[in-house]
Amino acid sequence: MPGTRGRRGDERGPALGQAAEDYLKAIYKLEAAGEDATTSALAALLGISDASVTSMSKRMAQIGLVHHTPYHGVALTPAGRKIALEVIRHHRLLELYLAEVLGYGWDEVHAEADRLEHVISEEFEERIDALLGRPTVDPHGDPIPSKDLELVEPALIPLAALEPGRPAIIQRVSDRDPAMLRYLASLGMFPSVPVLVREHAPFGGPIHVQIGETEHALGRDLAAHVFVRPSD
Repeated sequence: MPGTRGRRGDERGPALGQAAEDYLKAIYKLEAAGEDATTSALAALLGISDASVTSMSKRMAQIGLVHHTPYHGVALTPAGRKIALEVIRHHRLLELYLAEVLGYGWDEVHAEADRLEHVISEEFEERIDALLGRPTVDPHGDPIPSKDLELVEPALIPLAALEPGRPAIIQRVSDRDPAMLRYLASLGMFPSVPVLVREHAPFGGPIHVQIGETEHALGRDLAAHVFVRPSD
């Protein structure tokens, strides 16, 4: 299997398998969202049992990639964070390559990149990065870690929290649900598109948003997966 910087037993870290890399990536995503990486949260995110998460936590703690506190969960060490960011860099570069070069839809790239992110070489990573013009975001607006594995998470707010009358720009959309992405695409709701909230219907009703000249009613759960930057 091709070598990958810091993940395949070179001078930057121990050799890891796909399950361990997915585990570290999941911890990073929970931490980036301001959530605790508890056993139950990781099990739900990864689709595995609590016992499997506990076993992996102990193993990763032994080799210095996480801090594990029994009954409380885990936190990435600096070494574990670098590995997580490298996997995320591969994933997001692959998503963009699949979309821009191979013509995949933005609802198709996540699953394909999940399969490829663990096996590409550093040379392949460098070539697609150069080919794409050193991009900074993937098709869903997620930031791509730099070659030096630095990542600044942008300060965004969910569309569901945007007050009526305040214009904003869509910056990021959750990529977990392909059907949701297809629906948002049908409404023209992509990163870099201006959006304006017209009204929050009372009693938990829908949010009315304007995209271009068209108004749409979005459920609050859906609007919570669209992240914006106010533009005023």
